[in-house]
Amino acid sequence: MPPRRAVDPAELRAAVLEVGPWLRGDSEEKPSRSQLAAAVRLSARTLEQVAPGSSVEVRVPPFVAVQCIEGPRHTRGTPPNVVETDPRTWLLMVTGLLEFDSATADGGVSVSGSRAGEIAHWLPLLRV
Repeated sequence: MPPRRAVDPAELRAAVLEVGPWLRGDSEEKPSRSQLAAAVRLSARTLEQVAPGSSVEVRVPPFVAVQCIEGPRHTRGTPPNVVETDPRTWLLMVTGLLEFDSATADGGVSVSGSRAGEIAHWLPLLRV
C-alpha cells in the first residue's frame, strides 16, 4: 500500500473549525456526516504523522483507525494496545477541550494495553 499523503495543517484546522461550535456546545446542531468524518480522519492521520509507529492503534468508529507511536510492531489480529472512542470525544481531546485522562476516567475512551495511554503525550493536536 502506498503511503498516505501528508495532512495539510490548514486543511485539518479548517475541518476542525467547521465542527468547533458543536464541540464547544455553542450549537446543538450536529455537523453533517461528511464534516465530522473529515475532522476525525484528518486529526487521526495527523496523529499518525506526528507520532509514527505501529505499537498503538487508535480507533474512532465508523471513520478511521490508525497505528501510531514507536515500539513493538503489531501486524495481525487484535492489537495489544488500543485506544477507542466516539468521534465527539476524539475531537474534544484533539482540540484540548477534554483531557485524555478525564475522558478515560469517564468511560468515554476505552484503553487496553500498557502503551495505549501514551497518546496523551501527543494531545491536543490543535486548539480551537
